[in-house]
Amino acid sequence: MTCFAPLNSRALIAVAGPDWRSFLQGLITQDVESLQPGEARFGALLTPQGRLLWDLFVVGREDGCWLDVEAEHRDAILQRLTMYRLRAKVELATDDTPVSVLFATDADPVAEPGAGWVKDPRHPGLGWRGYGAEAPAGATPVKEAEREAQKLALGVPAPRDWGSDRLYPIEANFDLMHGIDFKKGCFVGQETTSRMKRRGQIKSRILPIVFEGPAPAPGTEVLAGDRRAGEVLSGAEGRAFALLRLDRALGAGLTVDGRPARAEVPGWMADAVGEAATEPG
Repeated sequence: MTCFAPLNSRALIAVAGPDWRSFLQGLITQDVESLQPGEARFGALLTPQGRLLWDLFVVGREDGCWLDVEAEHRDAILQRLTMYRLRAKVELATDDTPVSVLFATDADPVAEPGAGWVKDPRHPGLGWRGYGAEAPAGATPVKEAEREAQKLALGVPAPRDWGSDRLYPIEANFDLMHGIDFKKGCFVGQETTSRMKRRGQIKSRILPIVFEGPAPAPGTEVLAGDRRAGEVLSGAEGRAFALLRLDRALGAGLTVDGRPARAEVPGWMADAVGEAATEPG
């Protein structure tokens, strides 16, 4: 079944002007120099110390781009961008074009829906993101919660999992969701991010955990025996995201809220997480 959901949690910032590409290129984790109209790339704005502040999608337009960001943080992001603008010839403005998503609840990919839609770059199963786009004929309208349930099933975390200024982007799997371009050159927080990737210093990642019953409260400890292996971030019945220490959580019998649990490594993460888990202590 193909589902259409308005994303009321997302909002847009319009970026234009002669220097828009060079301006963003020096700030965010994603390359924008080669971005084409009608293409979306996933990325983030980091702190100078390399921690993840906010995720974003850069959506190419004929005269600039949109930044697709969390609605509740749009004003703060706009303020941060304005602070960095200095003498750059860049125009920044809020844009009320609605954001939506088109995705499938089965394994069949959603066919290209046409104008106003761009491919979600993070994972093939995530379908298409719409900007001022109408629901295609035959699509079933659903609430945004259905989209979040699909992401949980795929093992794709969300902003509520990584928060702001808490985790490094690699801990939130941005490197595996095509959210960091390690070849683009300098950006804010680049030094720490590149060093973690180069040295393999990836001790923790967000992974799904499975268990019986309702989701534990965010912040609940995940234990491997009597040792802390991580903490719950968000979840639903029988499944949640947790920030886990890979050396303790993978292959171990876990408990959460007194219940047996186990870590699950989605197939799209398997190679990278397996390599990281074997890094020395």
